[in-house]
Amino acid sequence: MVAQVIHRLITSLKADIFPFMNWIDLTSENQLKDIIASSYDRPQIIFKHSTRCSVSSIALSRLKKSGPLSNSDFFYLDLLSYRQLSNKIAQIFSVPHESPQILLIKNGECIYEESHLGITADDLQEQLIVA
Repeated sequence: MVAQVIHRLITSLKADIFPFMNWIDLTSENQLKDIIASSYDRPQIIFKHSTRCSVSSIALSRLKKSGPLSNSDFFYLDLLSYRQLSNKIAQIFSVPHESPQILLIKNGECIYEESHLGITADDLQEQLIVA
C-alpha cells in the first residue's frame, strides 16, 4: 500500500522531476523484455532510484539539471516499489544491485553501468556517443 502511494506521488511529480526528458516508469518484467528488444535499435537507459536515499536524490538532481540527452529511451525504476524487478535487472545484465544506479543497454547487453556519485550526465552522454 505504501509503495503504491509513493509510486503515485512520484508519477504525479514527474513533470517537475524530469522536465527535459521523457522518462518511462519501469514497473514490469515485460517492459524489461521490451527494453532488451529495443536496445538493438537504439540505446536504452535505466535509472534505479531510491526515494529514501540522499545520494540517490543527488544523482537524480544531476540528471535533472543536465537537460535532454541524445537518442535514447529513458526508464525510471522506483527501487522501493519494485525491488524484485531491480534484482532481476542485476541478474539479467550481470551487474551488482546498487542504488542509485544507471545502466546503458545496447544490443541486449549492459555496456555501461555507474552508481552513486559516479552518475553524471556528461559521462552518460559520452557513452551514448560511443554506443
